[in-house]
Amino acid sequence: MGDKQDGAPDSTAARVALWRALHVEIDPPPHVLEDEIGLKLLAPDEGWRRRGDMDPQFTRPFRASTVARARFIEDLVVEQASRGLSQYVILGAGLDSFAQRRPEIASRLRIFECDQPGPQAWKRRRLIELGFGIPEWLRFVAVDFETGGSWRDGLVTAGFHDSKPTIVVSTGVSMYLTKDANAAALRQVAALVPGSTLAMTFLHPLELADPEVRPGLEMAEKGARASGTPFLSFFTPPEILALARGAGFREVRHVSAAHLTQRYFARRTDGLRPPNNSEELVIATT
Repeated sequence: MGDKQDGAPDSTAARVALWRALHVEIDPPPHVLEDEIGLKLLAPDEGWRRRGDMDPQFTRPFRASTVARARFIEDLVVEQASRGLSQYVILGAGLDSFAQRRPEIASRLRIFECDQPGPQAWKRRRLIELGFGIPEWLRFVAVDFETGGSWRDGLVTAGFHDSKPTIVVSTGVSMYLTKDANAAALRQVAALVPGSTLAMTFLHPLELADPEVRPGLEMAEKGARASGTPFLSFFTPPEILALARGAGFREVRHVSAAHLTQRYFARRTDGLRPPNNSEELVIATT
């Protein structure tokens, strides 16, 4: 990227957004997710595609995993909206672009994007500069997760209704929190009114990951540690399911990479698929 503006997203959020764009640019259709909004927001230097972390072969399983989890969550939100759900909370929203890409669905919801104050202010500014604007139904909730900021308090201030069922999404966040902090977050969501849903990604222990992605994950873990945001929590599926049940959810289920492959990649002839035992999802309902 070019000169980093004050408050710009961290490298992880930017990388995920660029991998989404790469999927559209270099993987043959049909595309699992068509999302180039983050690329427009970031406006990187022309040479961004030549960066080591954008190498087409190296990033192949990671961009598959990224678009698979995003598409699954998007389908879940659309399904819930069709059943009358009216509130959508995104924890650690980063460069999420659902509001910009799917306004026909998003405008029927009240969407709350929770994120660190600096990157969130940067995103607001860029959305306005690019002409997307900030519709009334999109609410930004500044939360400093690193200092234990209360996202529930921020939501209420932004117009959240405790009496309405909600879908809460958290992707790429759990590994940066301690297991106690993850348990506390699960308890907060489990306390929402019946009919609410949580979709959260979790990272398997690195030694269990597919050999094709283990070196990349180990590099990511090393880089996160060096930058002061180390990976703190890894879960096996039984562990995350037990944690969610213990938090008070009525129903919990694991969404594996194999399930995502069958759902979104089964007809592909190029072998693109999310890796097994890497980052997967837990879905929990109140």
